[in-house]
Amino acid sequence: MSFVSFRFPPTSSILAPDQTSPPMEQLLSMGFSRDLASKALAATGNLSADAAADWILSQTPSSPSSPSTSTTPHSQSTLSRFFSCNSQPNTSSSVSPSPSPSSKRTIPSETTPNKQPHLAPLSERMRPATLDSILGQDHLLGPNSLLRSPSNKFFPSIILWGPPGSGKTSLARALAASLPSKPRLVPLSAVSSTVRDLRDAIDTARRARSTRATVLFIDEIHRFSRVQQDALLPAVEDGSVALLAATTENPSFHLSTPLLSRCKVLTLKPLSPEHVKSLLLRAASDRERGLCLTTGERDVSVRDEAVDFLSVNCDGDARVALNALEVAASLAAKTATESSDGGTISVTLDHIKEAMQCKHLAYDRAGEEHYNLISALHKSMRGSDADASIYWLARMLEAGEQPLYIARRLVRFASEDIGLVDPTALNQAVACYQACHFLGMPECDVCLAQCVAYLALAPKSVAVYRALKEAKRAVKESVGGNEGVPLHLRNAPTKLMDQLGYGKGYLYPPDHDDCSGQTYLPPSLLGRKFLDWPPDGKTQ
Repeated sequence: MSFVSFRFPPTSSILAPDQTSPPMEQLLSMGFSRDLASKALAATGNLSADAAADWILSQTPSSPSSPSTSTTPHSQSTLSRFFSCNSQPNTSSSVSPSPSPSSKRTIPSETTPNKQPHLAPLSERMRPATLDSILGQDHLLGPNSLLRSPSNKFFPSIILWGPPGSGKTSLARALAASLPSKPRLVPLSAVSSTVRDLRDAIDTARRARSTRATVLFIDEIHRFSRVQQDALLPAVEDGSVALLAATTENPSFHLSTPLLSRCKVLTLKPLSPEHVKSLLLRAASDRERGLCLTTGERDVSVRDEAVDFLSVNCDGDARVALNALEVAASLAAKTATESSDGGTISVTLDHIKEAMQCKHLAYDRAGEEHYNLISALHKSMRGSDADASIYWLARMLEAGEQPLYIARRLVRFASEDIGLVDPTALNQAVACYQACHFLGMPECDVCLAQCVAYLALAPKSVAVYRALKEAKRAVKESVGGNEGVPLHLRNAPTKLMDQLGYGKGYLYPPDHDDCSGQTYLPPSLLGRKFLDWPPDGKTQ
């Protein structure tokens, strides 16, 4: 089976053009102007794009064809070759019959098959094509794993979840290619596909179901709306398609429960520095797809210290590492050209640092990693580990987190985890928030570090937190509704309220030495204890 480029085309480029797009769109995709396309459609009664294209070809002054012969088999074969070329722009190995003179004049140059694969990024050229060449996911590719032993008649729908550059798309392509039944792979990107694209792909899969299975690969599936996700349910349910999707976001938060119940979620891990190093060395030595295409067929060597630096500072993202290596190789090639050195191009540590600019950190202020890091910071402070707390703070700041967000979390921590055992912790946290508001980044980073260290080293008590939690539970679990405020606790600003007994029997503590007999809870909760304070000699 064959695979299309990583930049997935819409469904309209996978299916026949006359089955998915209006005639006007088809003519525009052929390179004809809108005015010419409109005239052709009007002249042919808007029958089809084929007829309109034939009419345009017949009107070309230098064409040997005439209007009366525009629908001959010769013209039809010209259009067939045009559609074939347009639907497979990246299949450089395809060979078509010699075009007629009219086809040479009318086919736009951008529809010519891509003869220069080196124009693709290095990360795309070096994409592994088989399961054996995929690195870093041994937990998914064991000898007896689900992905290694698929059935010839059954393949489960799978969601591949992992960080960017971990190999989700490569694994999906290699997996589809390894299936014994050799299914038809239909790739879609959730960034640009619509519900109509999904339905067209599913309809085509159902028509071909009796002869060939279909694997529907959807990249960035977390970008699909709930409506688009629901459109997949019937086809996945009845097996019309085997869904193979990739996402960088937690499926629990971004995919619907019905879709998750029909799929198996497999988690990919970030690549280790050793795996990234292997990929970089593979790219440097591969003469068919590697760095030599970037440098104009010149040999490239990469210094060991450059490979080590790049493999450590890409944060497990193979795409970042390979793209940085390609930029560094381009810089090295430019330097070699200016120095008139026609020998081997040497990529040094300086080239890599110039290409990287800064360490790549995987972080998304609206995604799961955002919550993972703030959770690590909170738990490190709760565990009184000041060193770990400051480390996680630095991770968040270096990744671009808003300082006020962190300061707000510190204010919450001061009351939730420290509370009454050190009431000044709340003062510290509020002062830190104000300092961050006044100073902003980068000056406020030390204020955050001071507050984090103070909170981490402070004694801990969750007595207030637990008391509030118990009180909320009592409110929610009250039988027959919450009781009214006892009359002696109510104010009596009017004569009528005084006559009704509001405030009757209330003892004003400043005027009475002993008010121990006065109660403040509703009758059903008398004696109920929410706050356990002071502590009985142990941290709470």
